[in-house]
Amino acid sequence: MNTYIHKERKEEREERKNGAGGDFRDGPAEHAHNLQEGLRKQRALRNASFPRSEGHCPCSYPCVATCHHGLHTPVARRFYINESPVQMTAGIEPNQEYKDPWVLVTSQPTILCSSWQQQPLSISKPRYLEQLENYLRKELLLLDLSTDSAQELRLQPYREIFEFFIEDFKTYKPLLSSIKNAYEVMLAHQREKIRSLEPLKAKIVTVNEDCSERVLAMRAEERHEISVLKKEKMNLLKLIDKKNEEKISLQCEVAKLRKSLAEEYLRYLTERDARKILIGDLNELRYQREDMSLAQSPGVWGEDPVKLTLALKMTRQDLTRTQMELNTMKANFGDVVPRRDFEMQEKTNMELQEQLESLRGDYEEVRKEHEMLLQLHMSTLKERDQFYNELQEIQRTSTPRPDWTKCESVIAGGQERWLVLAEGKNSDQLVDVLLEEIGMGLLREKDFFPGLGFGDSIPPFLRFDGPVKNKKPSKKEVVNLLKDAWKERVAEEQKESFPDFFFNFLERRFGVNEAMAWAYTIFENIKLFRSSEIMSQFYAVLMGKTLESVYINQKDTLFHLLKELINADTQNEGSITMEQFSTVLKTTFPLKKEEQIMELMEAAGWGPDSSNTDMLNYRSLFTEDEEGQSEPFVQKLWEQYNSEKEAYLEELKQELNMEPLEEVTLLKMRGTLMNIDPTMDRQTLSAYLSQAYQIPAIDVPLDDEERQGIISVTLETALDRLKMADTKRVGPREPEQAS
Repeated sequence: MNTYIHKERKEEREERKNGAGGDFRDGPAEHAHNLQEGLRKQRALRNASFPRSEGHCPCSYPCVATCHHGLHTPVARRFYINESPVQMTAGIEPNQEYKDPWVLVTSQPTILCSSWQQQPLSISKPRYLEQLENYLRKELLLLDLSTDSAQELRLQPYREIFEFFIEDFKTYKPLLSSIKNAYEVMLAHQREKIRSLEPLKAKIVTVNEDCSERVLAMRAEERHEISVLKKEKMNLLKLIDKKNEEKISLQCEVAKLRKSLAEEYLRYLTERDARKILIGDLNELRYQREDMSLAQSPGVWGEDPVKLTLALKMTRQDLTRTQMELNTMKANFGDVVPRRDFEMQEKTNMELQEQLESLRGDYEEVRKEHEMLLQLHMSTLKERDQFYNELQEIQRTSTPRPDWTKCESVIAGGQERWLVLAEGKNSDQLVDVLLEEIGMGLLREKDFFPGLGFGDSIPPFLRFDGPVKNKKPSKKEVVNLLKDAWKERVAEEQKESFPDFFFNFLERRFGVNEAMAWAYTIFENIKLFRSSEIMSQFYAVLMGKTLESVYINQKDTLFHLLKELINADTQNEGSITMEQFSTVLKTTFPLKKEEQIMELMEAAGWGPDSSNTDMLNYRSLFTEDEEGQSEPFVQKLWEQYNSEKEAYLEELKQELNMEPLEEVTLLKMRGTLMNIDPTMDRQTLSAYLSQAYQIPAIDVPLDDEERQGIISVTLETALDRLKMADTKRVGPREPEQAS
């Protein structure tokens, strides 16, 4: 019977193989009809394979359970079916015995086989399951998987097994059939979709081949063009070499011709001089001959009277003609001067005319200056009268000038310390000094500082809530601590933000517990002592008013100047002449004016009675006292740096000619910087624009004018940002003036 079933299945597969693709082309309806026909055949085969005989289970119930001996075996079975919302047997009440002696419906939750009630439930596979698996295995072995529809053929045995399963479970047959039909419809839909996409795939392959051919053709054309250009380049290089050779040969030929021309000119010049000498000799010989003929004896003349008479007559005629010509010349040219005198007089006249024009121009300038001075004089008189009236008003209403000597008895240190503090300072600066001394006293009286909290406006190193202890260091200790912080900052490789570095430095120096107290203490000190150079600079950098590069570059400038002075000290004695000092200053600071150089020399000790040969101890110019105060020379350098920066930014502002709140683009800022500083290099220009517009220097679009026209910021903001950085002039405004 099994052999017969396999033979029938093989014939059906051959038919499906010969008609492969028909199911997919005829549409889902015909495909479903074919499936129904196949099901009827399979049901007949199953009935033939498994006939019902005496002793077998009459599987005619709506739901069939399988015992451990398999389905359709002559084993007596009793089913104890659990009561559930969906009964496995339709129309059977619980605890009601069915007419079939093999089935009993009860409310007990166990299922027992009559002959296997005392045995486990998982001893072996059901026989029906084994038959289905054997059938599936044999069907798969008989398939021919070398064809294109191998996967479709491989699915058919599984479809048959599923149909057998549906037919045997009649209660679930509608649901399982609908599931199977849904899958079949979906498979048919997917096949239809795949078939519709096959032309598109072929088209994609064709387009891909065309594009590949075009790319190959373009590459071949490019290679050909490259080879042609290379050949043309080689030909041009050869032509250039040939032209260079011709140029060199022509230059040699021109040099030879010039040399021969000079020789020929020298020869002609020599020949001309020789001819002149020869003519002079001939004239001299002729004169000598005439003199000799006149010196002969009178008897000789008497020998030819006719000749003498004729000569006398001709001489008289020549004399008459010459006299007439002389009279004519006197009559015609009596008022004519020689050309040489005329040219000399004309030249003198031109010089006088030029002097006259120059004097007229000078006169106009002097006249204009005189008028301006008159106006200035009148405005000065008005200002004088106004100032005089204001002075009178001030003298009437204002308090008298303070007597600063009264501070000697109040300041710690007495008269000597006050004289040191007040030396060279005006009233405003003396007020600052007095406030610092008063603040220092008040600062030392404080034992604790109130914490500023954790607000966003509070610097990170001051964010603390609660009282903070005042460490009460001396001014010298604070200065030394700031110097150590600057040294560590300069030596640091990975740069962090300056406030974070400052707090980390204090943690490394004093520990985590004491860092906050020292941060508050140092902050209050540097905020108080504004007259101290190192404290004011550190405070400006810490609060973000100045970039730290300003301080570092200033120190580098001082180091470079000291190095140049050491190089000028050839004797290594620590001193140089004032003339050498002036030369080094002009070399180190080529953009400084003569007045600024003189100010630096005066700060270094130059006086009215000094001479260029006076010696200067240059090392003493760079020393600092114990409180970090620099010498007047270094202070003057710092003042000139700040004034030069302000003048440079003011010139930039005047050149832009814009309102402070008006937007200035990066393009306009770049052009203005190049106008006022033409020698500025690209790196410096990128740094200035990066600082003004707060973008990375490598991202500054120097070559993209479109992006430069988009990026903008207010003029006031740009100038403030440039003022924070080390902004200075790179070269003279007009390059020709530098020479």
